Amino acid sequence: MSDLKPFLETKDLAIGYKTKRTERIISKTLNLTLKPGQLVCLLGSNGSGKSTLMRTIAGLQPALEGVVYIGQQPLAGLKSAELAQKLSLVLTERVEAGNLTALEVITLGRTPYTGWLGALSKIDHDKINEAIWLANVEDLINRKIHQLSDGERQKVMLARALAQDTELILLDEPTAHLDLPNRVEMMRLLHTLARQTEKAILLSTHELDLALQAADILWLMKQDGALATGVPEDLVLNGAFESAFAKSGFFFNKSSGTFNIYQDVCTHSISLSGDAILTFWTGRALQREGFGITDDVHAMFKVHCDREGETAVWQIKSPLHGSKYFNIADLVLGIKSHSK
Repeated sequence: MSDLKPFLETKDLAIGYKTKRTERIISKTLNLTLKPGQLVCLLGSNGSGKSTLMRTIAGLQPALEGVVYIGQQPLAGLKSAELAQKLSLVLTERVEAGNLTALEVITLGRTPYTGWLGALSKIDHDKINEAIWLANVEDLINRKIHQLSDGERQKVMLARALAQDTELILLDEPTAHLDLPNRVEMMRLLHTLARQTEKAILLSTHELDLALQAADILWLMKQDGALATGVPEDLVLNGAFESAFAKSGFFFNKSSGTFNIYQDVCTHSISLSGDAILTFWTGRALQREGFGITDDVHAMFKVHCDREGETAVWQIKSPLHGSKYFNIADLVLGIKSHSK
């Protein structure tokens, strides 16, 4: 993949809004690349400029400075018909498709090649069938689009983008209206599609934890307009991910890859040892109660988490106490009582 030329590239791009009297630059000097087979997630807090960047790349609003290249061609020089064969766009808004079936909506993806009244060729039918299979919507194609759930509808719109058969797919908040299982399924599907089809896929999302798992590259937009890019794990380890979402009241836990609600830590710290799964969830519960988790061998409380057959067991040791518990709720109560 490293030898492939980027299908999407920006050179010294500046994004924002311009009126007759004023110009507001949200971010500038953006030099970004997206290669075939990559899934890139665009992240940032509300108001950081994610939508503006997506709209600029999609050609929905002009760049203030610099150039966007699609397939090594300047975006500004592409006619609408040419752009429609290079870039497909899936928006957040619910699609009002009247009484159309899912199959009819997917078939609309071939419009850049057939025209509104054009007859479908064998190639068109093949692309439509391939898109249905890739998006895993075979069981939806005969249903009316207004009868589908939000998750089913998003998969149909993805199938339409796949039927359009562009090398670049842009998705604006594709998981916005979905429940957790469907959010996970959508991100898994996009990750798989990038690998299977070698298409370049860019999506904006608020799903921080899922983006960390699914994305090949992250684009992190900060409130000051700066943008950091890189492999998710590098951005976590160098602090860029945490700083992009820094707010009082919570912090990013590099050990678990999750954001934790901040609690004022009490004077008592606890060391945990034993079964990895038990220690992870025990630590979560104790931190929620305001206890600090430490590796210090001299911690006031030491908790060993283990299993006796099918039973989980927690043993607590302190200078004055030693107790055994069989669930986290009782463990927390025990530590609280010992710490008074």
